[in-house]
Amino acid sequence: MKKTTFALFAAALLIQQAFSQTDNLKLSVDRESDKLESKVIEWRRDFHQFPELSNAEFKTAKKIAAHLKSLGLEVKTDVAKTGVVGILRGGKPGPVVALRADMDALPVTERANLPFASKVRSDYNGQTVGVMHACGHDTHVAILMGTAQVLAGMKKDLKGTIKFIFQPAEEGAPQGERGGAQVMVEEGVLENPKVDAIFGLHINAQTEVGKIGYRPGGTMASVNSFSVKIKGKQTHGAYPWLGVDPIVVSAQIINSLQTIVSRQLDLTEEAAVVTIGSIHGGVRSNIIPEEVRMEGTIRALNEDMRKQVIEKIKRTVSHIAESAGAASEVVINEGYPVTFNQPELTAQMLPTLEATAGRENVILRKAVTGAEDFSFFQQKVPGLFIFLGGMPKGKNATETAPHHTPDFYIDESGLKLGVRVLCNLAIDYLEKRDSQAGSSGR
Repeated sequence: MKKTTFALFAAALLIQQAFSQTDNLKLSVDRESDKLESKVIEWRRDFHQFPELSNAEFKTAKKIAAHLKSLGLEVKTDVAKTGVVGILRGGKPGPVVALRADMDALPVTERANLPFASKVRSDYNGQTVGVMHACGHDTHVAILMGTAQVLAGMKKDLKGTIKFIFQPAEEGAPQGERGGAQVMVEEGVLENPKVDAIFGLHINAQTEVGKIGYRPGGTMASVNSFSVKIKGKQTHGAYPWLGVDPIVVSAQIINSLQTIVSRQLDLTEEAAVVTIGSIHGGVRSNIIPEEVRMEGTIRALNEDMRKQVIEKIKRTVSHIAESAGAASEVVINEGYPVTFNQPELTAQMLPTLEATAGRENVILRKAVTGAEDFSFFQQKVPGLFIFLGGMPKGKNATETAPHHTPDFYIDESGLKLGVRVLCNLAIDYLEKRDSQAGSSGR
């Protein structure tokens, strides 16, 4: 009995010491992130002023790699073309956690009146375009650079290894190229050492500074673009019975595609979207053309529903075209899977979010039909993707410029919370996994 009592006491003492050490690390995170805030903002402004498009983040990657090397990290460059990976090995053995930031900008001409506004112009799929960080990836890079610096300063006390993944081409590679998270995974970014869990965040211009949004399960939609070609028979517009009108057939198809979501899916499970974004056919008012081409997008928050939508699009197009005597072709392009936050990991890390931002500032949010290629990492290892507030306090979310627009704006006072939450997620995950392994007799 005495031995059992002593063993329980010793175990309790070890747990108390572990929590004390973790608390000390978090106090250090708060202190160091305060000191580093102005530097994080400086980095963000530099990346914002000099943005680079997908798969062309050469100068961005060079700056990141130089910073990580200055911290003493193991650094790998040219991952998935321009990606950078830094490895921080803690002073104590333990699991491996990854933190990810995306680096690329968008073909958008900036209109915001900022002293560090982008004036960059570049080539995008054969067109000369303005380039802007209109989705906040500049903030993601700056936050993760700050996170790396804070965690590197407590290296000897960390129980495991942290991988800092700076990813190119989240917005999609240029025509004829591949890139992004999928290619990083293919090139082994989650191996050597093998990652046990991954965390990422996205700044949000419609969420108030100081707040964090999260959702277990499907949090961002899968995405597939698709194209449809309808081939009829050309004729004079005055004699439609002498041909097969692909424009009328296309109109019937567009209307019918909308019934896939509204009438053929169980919407009590999850949302889905089918949108036709472009349609091209004909050159003159009195000529029925031979061919019409359409392009669209598919969004789903459930992998089974995604498969159903794809199959129903093919069936709808084929049968309507056939009924009119036209030929059809449907091409479904490779896309992103559902961004799926593993419920167990989300529940495990929720106390970390609440302790970092305050329980009242951590919001269970609705799923969104935007997409994120962070989902490719989550297909391989458990992952948690959260949203960080970037809207100035007191603003109305319906009146602030959305992402991917020329007036997109981020309140930089929210960046420090981003550093703190990524640091604390890494520290707590390493500590909890280490404790679980210890209690199971690792």
